[in-house]
Amino acid sequence: MSVPITPQLKRFISNSSRVRPSNLLFKHHYLHYYPHHLIPVNCLWSTFYKPQQPNPYTKSQRYLSTMSEPSFYSLKAAMPGNKTFDFADLKGKVVLIVNTASACGFTPQYKGMSSPIPYALYDKYKDRGFTILGFPCNQFGGQEPLDDAGVAEFCTVNHGVTFPLMKKSDVNGDNTNEVFKWLKSEKAGIFGITRIKWNFEKFLVDQEGKVIHRWASTTTPEAIDAEVAKSLEKK
Repeated sequence: MSVPITPQLKRFISNSSRVRPSNLLFKHHYLHYYPHHLIPVNCLWSTFYKPQQPNPYTKSQRYLSTMSEPSFYSLKAAMPGNKTFDFADLKGKVVLIVNTASACGFTPQYKGMSSPIPYALYDKYKDRGFTILGFPCNQFGGQEPLDDAGVAEFCTVNHGVTFPLMKKSDVNGDNTNEVFKWLKSEKAGIFGITRIKWNFEKFLVDQEGKVIHRWASTTTPEAIDAEVAKSLEKK
């Protein structure tokens, strides 16, 4: 049976997204939608009615899937000597995380983070619930050639570093450590670029485990002092 294409039918087709099965009147094998035109039901039904697909997951499975998403406090990092740093121990603290290198033009920033000088961030705020975690990385110009023991000695002797240093690892690519993978997913850099661009990029995490700032390598520890102090004032 052929169906004349009338202006009414055109409007019906264009407005089909608003057609609900409950609004359609059936009689035998034909739909009486317009008084003068009978349209086969099976054509309209298959065209306009899209049955809702059942959710393959149960309510409990959906709940568990949301619970399995990583949070800052579920992260862990490898430390020298086959030790593990558990981020659950950081609850309630403000944390600055930095990818570091020993032979970089930005290496003197170590002094602004931890050294025997009054304005060094770690020494200035550590008693108020602040800490710094360093992640040595050799991905940028090969500027971290030392092994873990060498990094620790270099930082202690030359810059007076006393904050925790993690095991040397990658911050970009397939072998990115899970901490930087999470940080980058939470806070992109300029122009929405997530990858780490160079040594000494910085992430500031508040007392609730949220990334509140990301700074480029050129931003010195002294320049972020006010933001660290402001974060520590939050209750």
